[in-house]
Amino acid sequence: MNAPFQSSLVTRREAIARLSVLLAGSIVGAEFFLRGTRLEGKENSPEFGPDLLALMDEIGDTIIPPTNTPGAKAANIGAFMAMMVADCYDDAHHAAFRDGLARVDRVANERHGHGFVACTAPERTAILEGFDHEARARVPHGATPHFFRMLKELTLIGYFNSEIGCSQALRYVEVPGSFDGNVPYHKGDRAWFSRARATLS
Repeated sequence: MNAPFQSSLVTRREAIARLSVLLAGSIVGAEFFLRGTRLEGKENSPEFGPDLLALMDEIGDTIIPPTNTPGAKAANIGAFMAMMVADCYDDAHHAAFRDGLARVDRVANERHGHGFVACTAPERTAILEGFDHEARARVPHGATPHFFRMLKELTLIGYFNSEIGCSQALRYVEVPGSFDGNVPYHKGDRAWFSRARATLS
């Protein structure tokens, strides 16, 4: 795995292992990532150039924008998406993902006369909300999932298991103590993250 995706807090492999169990293995490409191997036999795996990386960064930052904590772009979400798609997605999923990125820019140009990266925050949100509704309306039944589902999935996995996500968006506990089933909660408190809870036995 490339160095930018390593973390002293938790590795992406541990994170995806945990999420794969919770989601019954439904994360696209998770089986190859967990093995630490690349998917073999792909016929075409074009590189993600700077323009696509910037587009994925801005899409991720629209899904998880900066507030009082950094957004997805600060966690290099575009590079994480590119690595996952190139290494772990089969040809059909890879093609659907890249075609989806092209659709995002095409819709932005049709509506606003420029690409997604140049759109304002409200314009970006409206575009992605349209794709989100479209994705929710699709019932795949084994077919390739909607590209926006893959975009959201990678954004959430990449962000909440990055160093920024674990230590700033969540409250990180490096060495958890005893279980307390009655911890006081105040509205707006961040969820807890501990390495012990994220690591499978």
